[in-house]
Amino acid sequence: MRRTEALSLEKQSIQRVRAIDSHTGGEPTRVIIAGGPEIGHGTMTERLQRFKDDFDGFRAAAVTEPRGSDVLVGGLLCDPVDEDNAAGIIFFNNVGYLGMCGHGSIGLAVTLAWLGEMELGEHTVETPAGDVRVLLHDANTVSVNNVPSYRFRKAVTIDVPQIGQVSGDIAWGGNWFFLVSNHGQALDYGNADQLTEFAWAIRQELDEQGIRGRDGGLVDHVELFGPPSDASLADSRNFVLCPGKAYDRSPCGTGTSAKIACLIEDGKLAEGDSWRQESITGSVFEARADIRGNDILPTITGTAYVTADLTLIIDPADPFRHGIVDASGKH
Repeated sequence: MRRTEALSLEKQSIQRVRAIDSHTGGEPTRVIIAGGPEIGHGTMTERLQRFKDDFDGFRAAAVTEPRGSDVLVGGLLCDPVDEDNAAGIIFFNNVGYLGMCGHGSIGLAVTLAWLGEMELGEHTVETPAGDVRVLLHDANTVSVNNVPSYRFRKAVTIDVPQIGQVSGDIAWGGNWFFLVSNHGQALDYGNADQLTEFAWAIRQELDEQGIRGRDGGLVDHVELFGPPSDASLADSRNFVLCPGKAYDRSPCGTGTSAKIACLIEDGKLAEGDSWRQESITGSVFEARADIRGNDILPTITGTAYVTADLTLIIDPADPFRHGIVDASGKH
C-alpha cells in the first residue's frame, strides 16, 4: 500500500466535529452542531445520563485542554422531544454536566440565529432542568425565561479554614448556588485569583460538611455579591465560581435567577421589577421575575456574539484526544 493510501485510511478514522463558539457577556459557549455522539432518544434527563455514562470522553475532548479551556462551557445540540420546540441542549463543562446554563442559552439562541435556524421571536428550548423559553430580540440580544427558582435554605453559616465564619443562602436557579453578601472581598477583575481561592475554600467546606440542596443536590456554585461599579448601570456586582474552579466572566444567568428568587422571598424585589446584575468583567444582565402560584419564574436578558465556526479534530492516535488528565484520571 502506498503511503498516500495509508494516510487516506488513517484520516477516515478521525472524528470531525463542527462547533460554533460564542461569548455571552465575556463567558464562552461552544455549541456542538454536528459530529457529536449519538445519544439516542428519550427525555433530556435520560439523554444526559447516556452522554455521561457512555461519552464522557467526548465532553472532555470538546471543552478541556488542548482543544478548550477550563472556562469554556459546551452544549450538545439535540433534537427536541417535542418537535414543536426549537431544540434540545445538554450543557457541560471541564468537570461535568449542567442542568441548565443561562449564558449558554443566550449563546445557543444567537448561534441558531447565526446559522439561520432561529427567527426573531419566542422559542422553547429543552434542557435536563426543564423547558426554557428564549426570546430572540435581534441577532445578539436574547431573553431567557428560566426554570422556577427558589431559596432552599437561608443564612447557612459554615466555618471555613483560614477564613472564618461565612454565611450564605442556598438557592436554585437551574443549578445550585451558595450566595454570600458579607464576605469582605473586593469584587474586582484584578482580584480574580484571590476571589477564586476564597470561593473555592467555601465550596470545599460545603462539600466537607455535606451541605446540599433539595434531594441531595450538590451545591457546586459559589456566588459572591457586592456593590456595582456604577450604580446608574447596575444594582449589584457578583463573582461566580463554577464547579471546575473557573469563574464566570458573565453575570451568570442561573446565578442571577437564584439571586432574584432570594430577593423576592425577602421582600426586597417585587414581581416584574428590574434587577441589573453586573459581572466581575463589567458585563450586565437585566433580570426580572414573574410569580405564578408558588413559583418564581426569572427572565434574564443579555447579549452574545459568535466568535468562531470551527471543526474539532479528534484523532484516535492522539494521546490527548480526550483532554489532558492527571495521574488520578481527572481533567
